[in-house]
Amino acid sequence: MEDTLHKIVTPARLIRVTLLFSLAFLLVAFIAVLVGPSEIAPLEVLRSLFRDRHAAETAASDTERMILFSIRIPRVLFAGIVGAALSTAGVVYQALLRNPLADPYILGVSGGASAGAVAGILLGASTVPFGTPLLAFAGALAATFLVFGTARKNASLSSNTLILAGVIVNAFTTALVFFFLSISSSNEVHNVVFWIMGDLGIASGKDIGIIALVLLGTFILIYAHGRSLNLLVVGEETALRLGVSVESTKKILLVAASILTAAAVSLCGTIGFVGLIIPHMMRMLLGADHRLLLPASLLFGGAFLIAADTLARVLLAPTELPVGVVTAFCGAPFFIYLLRRRA
Repeated sequence: MEDTLHKIVTPARLIRVTLLFSLAFLLVAFIAVLVGPSEIAPLEVLRSLFRDRHAAETAASDTERMILFSIRIPRVLFAGIVGAALSTAGVVYQALLRNPLADPYILGVSGGASAGAVAGILLGASTVPFGTPLLAFAGALAATFLVFGTARKNASLSSNTLILAGVIVNAFTTALVFFFLSISSSNEVHNVVFWIMGDLGIASGKDIGIIALVLLGTFILIYAHGRSLNLLVVGEETALRLGVSVESTKKILLVAASILTAAAVSLCGTIGFVGLIIPHMMRMLLGADHRLLLPASLLFGGAFLIAADTLARVLLAPTELPVGVVTAFCGAPFFIYLLRRRA
């Protein structure tokens, strides 16, 4: 990654790239709103979106408006925000751990969230508002801070120890999930497996609002440390000489990325490969300057997950695939290519 840091990021280039990826995001989102078992003409969608309520009632039927505003648009927004969250977290983990294989789940977030969610499903927490997501979020944070506590040595965090601790915690929580599955009924097993593979069809307005606020707050914090991330990629000693408080910066960014990942996973389950391949693709395309890499990854990650979720909805319609299956099918071949290219 270091050899691409020389690419200069000017305000003009940042604006151009951000506008380009924003347009791509909006185009993918608009196509996703159109696609589904019930066909809706593009002009009808535009009229419903941009005209007043009375005009919208004359432009589209009650059924079409319900499909648009109650199902498709919330789901597209949810997929875009979750994809943006996972790709942003992936950028941070790959930079701080200096490991190209790092993804948002490497520090045990997914395992802890899965264990909490499975326990919530089996205990009937879904009958309580935000019951299952809260247990999943608590499990994700507990696993993450257990990893931090295990890896902490003399007030510092070692990247290698963090990764090893994350692997151990993930293995333990995976064993917990399998234990819960072994004592559950067949109907509960189906719900658990679908959640683990990623389910964006359960989005509500409150879910979208929560994850949007978490993404906004953590992204602002992470982007404010863009220059520090650039220096940490080059080396911690170099960053320290240039005035970066290495340990405190690492802790702040790791906690921010972990909270962002925990919020995403707790609301929609585990969706693999988004936080792994999107940062790589953007780094290959734009370079490794995080002042440009972060907004590009956020927008492209959102567009990618919207497209993947659209495929999950229509490939076997009326049956719906877990979106994690689609991202794995798309991400695994690219990652194999990337590994061979690096070799």
